[in-house]
Amino acid sequence: MKKYDLVVYGATGFTGHLISEYVAERAAELGTLRWALAGRSLDKLRTVRDELALGDVPLIEADIANPDSIRDMVRSTRLVLTTVGPYALYGEAVVAACAEEGTDYVDLTGEPHWMRRMIDAYATTAEASGARILFACGFDSIPSEFGVWILQEAAIARFGKPLTHVRGRYVDFVGGPGGGSMATGMAMSQAAAADAEVAALLADPFALTPGFTGPAQPTGLEPGVDPDLGPVQPFFLGPTNVKNVHRSNMLLKHRFGTDLVYDEMLVGEPNTQAMPPAMLKPGEGPTREAMNNGHFEIRFIGTDNEGHRLTSSVSSTKDPGFMTTSRMITETALCLLDSPEVTPGIWTPVAALHDKLLDRLQERSFMTIRVLPD
Repeated sequence: MKKYDLVVYGATGFTGHLISEYVAERAAELGTLRWALAGRSLDKLRTVRDELALGDVPLIEADIANPDSIRDMVRSTRLVLTTVGPYALYGEAVVAACAEEGTDYVDLTGEPHWMRRMIDAYATTAEASGARILFACGFDSIPSEFGVWILQEAAIARFGKPLTHVRGRYVDFVGGPGGGSMATGMAMSQAAAADAEVAALLADPFALTPGFTGPAQPTGLEPGVDPDLGPVQPFFLGPTNVKNVHRSNMLLKHRFGTDLVYDEMLVGEPNTQAMPPAMLKPGEGPTREAMNNGHFEIRFIGTDNEGHRLTSSVSSTKDPGFMTTSRMITETALCLLDSPEVTPGIWTPVAALHDKLLDRLQERSFMTIRVLPD
């Protein structure tokens, strides 16, 4: 038997600290969760443990510069929850070890070019070893996946088939990126500028559905006017979320239809999207007060050529990128640990866990996920 159920790798970072705080809360409730904190520096890990009053929670020194330490960490646990990014720079060693050792894995990546590379390189290995690997288990892209999923499930129940066109619209968004997200964005831009293949993947809505390409999709990159909500503008996570929605659809055997057209936009006049006042360093983020005052709502408007129409909504009463995300990824990890029926391979959260995870998110993650009345 593995020594731990869950290891938080990257516990000393801003998001890792929030996740560790919440895992401790859940561990106290569950009473049986065996978990540990992991990172490059034992001294920094001790500081986190002391700040959060975690008692004797074990600490693991693990650094991608020392592959043996990563392998030892992975072998010690049933699941690795990692916040160490940019994942394109620091993530592959953990994915490779988990895929090879049969250890489950969840992360917060929003880097589609890296996800595709990991799918191509390690999906078959994970299937053989027993590992279940779930990317993008935070604000990108769980709300988008669940918004489309509950909409299409309702459409199938009501109309006998999914809706062909879905528009994801951010009608409310108060939150901002931390230093880690800023570093990831810069790394993605640099990778696209340096490599035409990376640029092509980032531009392709079907980059995460190898072997399948659906109909032409809106780019979501130009301001416009939504027929129901007025002016809209590009949303910085939209291109990543679109790719993950299409991957969920493929993994669910195209339950949303092979002809799904999907895009995401932020409601509002162009150039009104709030931006952080200055670049933050990795490990930096908003104040607790700012996170408590954050919130979001995404509407998913589904239609087809026969006049059918439904709308779903995913919202949260806390900051999307940190407080809500820290709970989303933790509940995803715990749900995966409690779901032996999920077969090995590289999944999306919705395709792997669907209604089981939805219930946890609504109960534990400040989230409301529902189909709106007509």
